Amino acid sequence: MDQARLKAALAEVVAIPVTPFGAEGRVERATYRALLRRLLDGGVVTVTPNGNTGEFYALTPEERRTVVEETMAETGGQATVVVGVGHDVPTAVGAARHARDCGAEMVMVHQPVHPYVSQDGWVDYHRAIAEAVPELGVVPYIRNELLDGERIARLGELCPNVVGVKYAVPDAARFAAVARDAGLDRFTWVAGLAELYAPSYWAVGATGFTSGLVNVAPRLSLAMLVALRAGDYAAAMAVWERVREFEALRAERQAANNVSVVKEAMAVLGLCRREVRPPSRPLPEPERGRVASLLKGWDL
Repeated sequence: MDQARLKAALAEVVAIPVTPFGAEGRVERATYRALLRRLLDGGVVTVTPNGNTGEFYALTPEERRTVVEETMAETGGQATVVVGVGHDVPTAVGAARHARDCGAEMVMVHQPVHPYVSQDGWVDYHRAIAEAVPELGVVPYIRNELLDGERIARLGELCPNVVGVKYAVPDAARFAAVARDAGLDRFTWVAGLAELYAPSYWAVGATGFTSGLVNVAPRLSLAMLVALRAGDYAAAMAVWERVREFEALRAERQAANNVSVVKEAMAVLGLCRREVRPPSRPLPEPERGRVASLLKGWDL
C-alpha cells in the first residue's frame, strides 16, 4: 500500500456516483457505467461507489457487490476507487475484502448505524474492519459531532492503513479542533458535506471534498477544487454562489431529498431515471421546476 499516493487521491473531488434504477426497480448496469464514464471523462479521478448518494442503505448486498464490480470494470485504473462499506462488522469486513479482491485500493466506512455508539466502541468497530484488510487504505466517515480527535488519533495509532477521514459534521470550528487533535498531517481530511461546506472546511485544514453535485456538473465541482487549491476564495465562492440553491434544496428537511434532487437533475439532462428507493422519494412536482430552472442557469 502506497500510503502517500492514497492520501493524495483523497485530496480531490471525491465523487459519489448515483445508482440508477430501471422501470422495474433494478440497478441499470449499463447506465451506471455510462454515468461513471461521464465522470471520468469530465476529469474526476477519485470515486466512491456505494456512498450515500449511491443509496448504499437501500441496496441489497448483491447489488452493492455489483456496483463495485461495474466500477472496477469501467474505471480500469483511470481513477482511485474508495468503496463504501458498513453495517455490522462481518458484513463490512466481507464487503471490504470483496472490494480488495476486485482491485479497489480503499474503503470508506459508513458511520455506524446503531442507537448506542460509545466513542471507544467506535474505535473498536473501525479497528476490526481496518485490521481485516491491511492492504487497503481505510477512511472513516464521521457524522457524530461528539466524536473527539483523541479517538481518531488512537485509531490511527492502532491502524496505519487508516489514511484519511471524511468529516461531515456541519461545524467548521468543531472540524478545525478535531482535525488538529487527531493529527492534521496524519490523515487526509475530506470535507464530507460537499461544495456547500468545502470552502469553510478547506480554510481550516481540509484538502479534499466529497460531491454528489459532480454527477450533474463535473465542471463546477472541479472549478471549486482548482480555486481552493490556489487559495482563491473569491473564485471558490463564485462557484459556491452558483450551486448554493441546488445544494440547499438537497439539505432541506434533514436532507430528505438529498439524492432525489441529484437524480431529478440527471433526469432533466437525460442521463438516468429519477427513481429512488424508500425511504427516499422522487422529488415532488414544485421542486422539479426549481431544479430545471437551476440547470438552465448553469448552461450544461
